Amino acid sequence: MLEVNGVPVEDTYCEAFDGIYSRFIVTAKHRWLLEKAAISATALPSTVFGESEGGIEKWLSPDETPDGRVGAICQVWVQKTKKFMDVLMREMSKRLRQGILVVPTTRVFNATESETKFDAEINVGRCGDGYEWEEERWGRKVIVVPIMFGEFVIERYIGYANGIAGGNIWLFCDSENSALEAGEACVEALKKLDGVITSFDICSAGSKPETKFPEIGPTTNHYFCPTLKGKIPDSKVPDGVKSIPEIVINGINLEAVEKAMALCLKVASKVDGVLKLSAGNYEGKLGQHKIYLRDIISKYL
Repeated sequence: MLEVNGVPVEDTYCEAFDGIYSRFIVTAKHRWLLEKAAISATALPSTVFGESEGGIEKWLSPDETPDGRVGAICQVWVQKTKKFMDVLMREMSKRLRQGILVVPTTRVFNATESETKFDAEINVGRCGDGYEWEEERWGRKVIVVPIMFGEFVIERYIGYANGIAGGNIWLFCDSENSALEAGEACVEALKKLDGVITSFDICSAGSKPETKFPEIGPTTNHYFCPTLKGKIPDSKVPDGVKSIPEIVINGINLEAVEKAMALCLKVASKVDGVLKLSAGNYEGKLGQHKIYLRDIISKYL
C-alpha cells in the first residue's frame, strides 16, 4: 500500500484509452452568455452511446482571447474508431450549432495545436443557408453566419487530434459530505492545469465492462456500491466507506492525464474523511493504457 499525506493509496493502475478531441475557444459579450454557451456545448457525456463528451478546460479573461472578450477553452471528445471522423463531424455540428450558435453574441475559434483540421463551413457555416461568407478577422479566416440576432462567427478550420481519455481516480470516503468536498477539491484544482477536462466533474456512478444488460451499455459497478455491502458476497467496499466518487480525466496527451491524476491524489488526500485512494482497474478489459498510481506518485508527488 502506498501513501499520500498519510492516506493509503492502492498500488494499482487506471485503464485509459485513445480518443479524438477537438479543442476550441468560445467567446461572448457577457459572462452569463458565455457560461450558457460553454456549459450547453459540453454537457451530457454520451460516448457510451457512440456519441461524444465534452468539458470546460478553463475560463479566459478578455486579454487571453482572440477577440478581446470573455471566453472559455472547451473540449469535445469522440471514441477513436475507424469511422471517428463521421462521428466527430456530426457531434461537433450538434454541440456547436445547438449549444453555441443559438446563444447571442457567441464566437468560436480553434485552439487545437494540430495539422489535422475539419472545415467548419460544412457542418456549421451552412446554417447560413448559402448566405454565409468568409472573411479575415482577428488574423484568422472565419465564416460569418447571418442569424436573426445579428451574426455568428466561427473560425473556418477547427483542429482535432489524438488524446488520452478515461484517466481516473477513485475517492473512498466516510460520508457523502466528505465525498463531495474531496471531489470538488479535485475538480477545482484541475482547472489550473492546461489540456485536461473532467467530463463528469464528480462522477457518482462508476461502471464496469461486464453487464447483465449489454443492450443498454455499461451498468453500475456493483462491487463498489456501498449500499450493497452486506447484501452481496463479492462486495469490495472497505469497512467505514459510505461513498466512492470517481474523477474521470481526459487529456491532450498522457503526461497531462498523469499530472491531473497526481494532483487529484494530492488534494483529495488533504480532505478529512477520505479513507483511501485508488483507480479503476478492470484487469485490462477496458483501456489500452495502464497508468500506475505508483509511477505518478514517484514522478509528480
